[in-house]
This record gives sequence, structure tokens and C-alpha cells, in this order.
Amino acid sequence: MTGGVIDLGELRHGPDLDPLPRPPSAHWRPLRCALVLVLLLAGLAGSGPFHRREVVTLPADPGADALVSDDLFVLVEPLGRTGQRRITATRLPGGEPVWQVPLPTEGRYWGVAQQGEALLVTGHEVGPDRQGTLTMALDRRTGVYRWQLPGSPAALPDGNILMWSQVSDYQPGTLRGVDPCCGTVRWQVPITPGGEFVFRDGEHGVDRLVVARPSGPTEVRDATTGVVLARADLGTASGGSGLSVQLVDDLLLTIGGPSPTTTAYGLDDLRQRWSVPAGDAMYASDCGIAICLQTRSGGMRALDAATGRELWGSDRWGWVWPYAGRLVATTVSSAGPGAQDLVVLDPPTGRVLAELGRWELAGSAQGGRMIGVRSHPDGGLLVAELDVTDGRARLLDVLPDASGDCQALPGRLLCRRHDGAYGLWSLPR
Repeated sequence: MTGGVIDLGELRHGPDLDPLPRPPSAHWRPLRCALVLVLLLAGLAGSGPFHRREVVTLPADPGADALVSDDLFVLVEPLGRTGQRRITATRLPGGEPVWQVPLPTEGRYWGVAQQGEALLVTGHEVGPDRQGTLTMALDRRTGVYRWQLPGSPAALPDGNILMWSQVSDYQPGTLRGVDPCCGTVRWQVPITPGGEFVFRDGEHGVDRLVVARPSGPTEVRDATTGVVLARADLGTASGGSGLSVQLVDDLLLTIGGPSPTTTAYGLDDLRQRWSVPAGDAMYASDCGIAICLQTRSGGMRALDAATGRELWGSDRWGWVWPYAGRLVATTVSSAGPGAQDLVVLDPPTGRVLAELGRWELAGSAQGGRMIGVRSHPDGGLLVAELDVTDGRARLLDVLPDASGDCQALPGRLLCRRHDGAYGLWSLPR
């Protein structure tokens, strides 16, 4: 059903609602239902043509790993009586079966992506000789197995894949440029234990890599070729420096050190731009015109990206990210899984522009509309489009059969149902 625009601050989360009085006897129930219907029809009358809810049911066993890549719904079935898992692909939005194949490697799978004609399924390998994160490539049209490599994938601008594996104080890591057709390694950079790497994900894929080793200079590399573009000693070598390397837009940041500082370098030439006291800063993120520093105490500081000057700070916000020219923030008090309190901030000043209420964002790899869901007091999920520009929500639907685990797709919403299957609901405009 469609509805009018309502202020998000007026929509209250289910558990926070005051208990509603119950009618003393069952004969009030038909009247209550009729009143709800009248109110609903009145709202629809002012919002345009009636929206006919369309839903496609996608069967899934409990414990199955469900993943979405463009127009494919990929399901990794749990271990069955045969002792082998299967992976199936279903075409969206109609729900037509495409292929089903045995899964050659046991694991818990949590990511899927498309690169060319390859479907990349990533998870954590399990077994006596497990190697950690593993990516397996299947033919997208047929499901035929192509290759597998340790690590996680990211797209490169030239159509190849960046494969990266984690590095720790005791475990080495590796960066590889890989051809998606057959897993051929184009270039490779080893990372010794104790080192670290970060990469910048541009509009067309990862375009820059930064490698910091336990000893020696920090390197900026072209992600397509692996070639070194800039090299400098930034003091990130081990030996008690305690520095972490992070990327925000066209800046490389080092955070920490004996006298904690946040220092910014140009990513192209590694020349220092500015340096300011870091305080208890821990993690840097993009905040549009600013750089947001999350602190160990749970607060947030926003620095001017050009000068490092502090623009504003607050201990109220947990995570902050740019959206539609503004910032969306979660409150520290609501941090954790599930629905969180959301607000809209003005990037230069940190001023609160709108309080969005309590929502769980439906994950989306395609961007576009920001969709929020939360439990409905009578069961199911309330679905709304969060309008950051106006600080309002457009009520879209109430899905009585949905239980959560939602992902927003272009024009549709995929959610787990109470019976364990998945439902694909169309979203009204």
C-alpha cells in the first residue's frame, strides 16, 4: 500500500509504543477491523492509485546462506543427508530456476558478486585444513565451477579482480590481480607478517593500493597493474610506532604513534598536507567535505579535509556516513544489531537537521533509495523510504509475513519470512 509523507520523528519503534487497550470482548474485533480499513482507504485515496502488493516466494531451508547478485538470487543450502551442500541460482524478479550444482568446498558463505561472466562466492572455509577466507568462481550462466583462491575479491577498473587475504602479526598476506575467466594471476604483492594494506574503491573499482610493511617505506600502487606510484617513509614501521594507515578520498592518513597524531598525506605523492593531535581517534571515514574520526570513547570528531581544523565534535554519534549531500548518523545509545536511532546532520557544523526515528536499514549494494524497516506492533515489518533531504519517511508497506534480514533491490525488497523462506516484495514509488 502507498501512503502519505510522514515525519520520521513521529513514527515510533514497536517496543517503545505504549500498550494499546484491548477490547473487553471478541465482538469488538469486526468493528476494529472495519475502522482500520476505513482509515487505510482514506489514506490511499489521497495518495493516488491503489498499490497491488506483488510478492514472489523463494523457498529456503533454515540455515541456508542467501545472497543476491544483480538479477540472481543465490542460495547455499545447508549440509544435507548426502553430506554435500548445493548452490542454486534463481532469476529475479520472477523466481525462475536457473541452475543448481554441488558445492565443491565446505564453508560459511557471506558474499557474492559478479565480474564479467563470473559469479564470485566468498566465505570462510571450514575443515581440518581450513585456510580462512576463500573465493570460488562459478560460470554465471550455468553454475559450472571455474576456480578458487584464498582471500576476498574486489573489482578492478580493467575488468580483472583484486584478491586480498588478511595479514596479522603472525600471518602473511597477499595482494593479487586476477583474471576472472580462469583465475590467472596477473601480478602479486606479498605482505609480510605485521604489515598492513588498505585500498581505495573508486567509481569503477579499486584504483589505489597502499602497502605498509613492518620495516621500510610505505608504498602507493596502481591497483590495475600493481606498479609502485609513490614511496616514502611515513614512520609506519613496527617497533612500537602504533600507527595505523587509512584512506579517505585522495588522502592517506596515519593515526596514532607515541604522541598520538593524525597526519594527512596526498595519496598521489605522499607529501604531508597537515598534522593535528589525534587524541583517542581510532578510525577515519568519509564525511563529505569533512573527515570523521571515531574515538575509542565512542564519540566523533569532524576535521576539515583541506586543513585538519576541527569543525565539530560530539559524543552522541556512533557511525556517520554521507548521503544526498548530508550526513546520516546513528546514536551511540542505540548502537548494536537491529534497528537504531537515525539522525540527519549538517556536514560543516554537525547541527542536527532531522531526527529520523528508529530504523534498521535494508542493505543495498546498488545504492539509490534508502529503505528502513522495523518491527510492527502486530507482527511483520513496517517498511518506509527514508528521505534524508526532507528528514521524512514515505510509508511504503506493512509486510505481515516478513521477519527481517532484508535487502533493498531496485524497486523491490527481499526479506526472510516467518516460515524460513524468502519473499521478494515490489516497492511502490
